Amino acid sequence: MPREKPTSPEEAIALMKRVAVQGSGFSRFAGVEPLVCWEGKSELLLELRPDLTQHHGFAHGAVIGMMADNACAWAAASVAGDVVTSNYTLNFLAPAKGERLRAHGHVLRAGKRQVVCRAEVWSEADGTDPILAAIATATITPLG
Repeated sequence: MPREKPTSPEEAIALMKRVAVQGSGFSRFAGVEPLVCWEGKSELLLELRPDLTQHHGFAHGAVIGMMADNACAWAAASVAGDVVTSNYTLNFLAPAKGERLRAHGHVLRAGKRQVVCRAEVWSEADGTDPILAAIATATITPLG
């Protein structure tokens, strides 16, 4: 994410679409849609397609990891600017089966050298309650 500082939630989403989605081959391929990226919080949505699943039809673990990583990094970017992930730990809690994945990220603590975040990845299907599929914690490094 460039050093430009959005001045509204709408500007932040436009920036994330341009930089973090269009600038990332994997996020662009997967079809990640940023919904929130403001004041230490993020929300992302991904429509699950068959090419994003594993042999049982669940969302592939790499896709769940990408959603958790992006949720943490994008939440961190909303307070720290241009960032990269230094480390993340992912815990799978349930199979991610359904029509969509929704990830929520939030900053736990932001410092000059690192931003610590937490993410939840939810599996959603129309007509059913969302299922918490995974949680993650991440250390994100500001590049400025």
